[in-house]
Amino acid sequence: MGSYKRKGSARERLLARLLDAFGEALPPPETSLREIAARIETSHALLRYHFGSLSGVLAALLTAQRSRDNEALLQTAEQGTFDDFVMAIWRAYTRPEQLSRTRGFFYVAGLAAYGSEDFREFVESIGDLTETLASLAAREGLDPKEARDVAAVTTAAIRGLLLQEVLAPGTRPDDAVTLILRMRQAASGS
Repeated sequence: MGSYKRKGSARERLLARLLDAFGEALPPPETSLREIAARIETSHALLRYHFGSLSGVLAALLTAQRSRDNEALLQTAEQGTFDDFVMAIWRAYTRPEQLSRTRGFFYVAGLAAYGSEDFREFVESIGDLTETLASLAAREGLDPKEARDVAAVTTAAIRGLLLQEVLAPGTRPDDAVTLILRMRQAASGS
């Protein structure tokens, strides 16, 4: 991960150091900005200047991590089907090592619900997977509106099940993604 935007603005260089330090995880929200700054060997004032707050650091880190995930997932989309892509998303975000990121996603999404302007980059990135799912659904023969609707509902179902797993681990159905795909097929008459 050491290669993430090494060149560029000071903010990008700080973000690269954050990615190097935290990898696939997010620091817990109770971690102080000073602790994060110490871990990447910078000052908390510099983090505050470039990211605004601890929440801003978490949002930037999560946005960058999700962007990397999406790049990897897009390879599946280019070669596979809608169902393949849904399975790839599910596998990517239900790995045990992803739990802190999944929690972080819902934490930042909750903060963004109260002040989306403060989390513009994060909010703008939220629809990335839905857009890709919609294009796959259209490629498989759905009209554009139906493809967008199916993609939105599929994404919502995945996020809902991930939230359920965060709040009540072990309560989601083992075959949850199969159920999601079956609902899509029933709705589109496949």
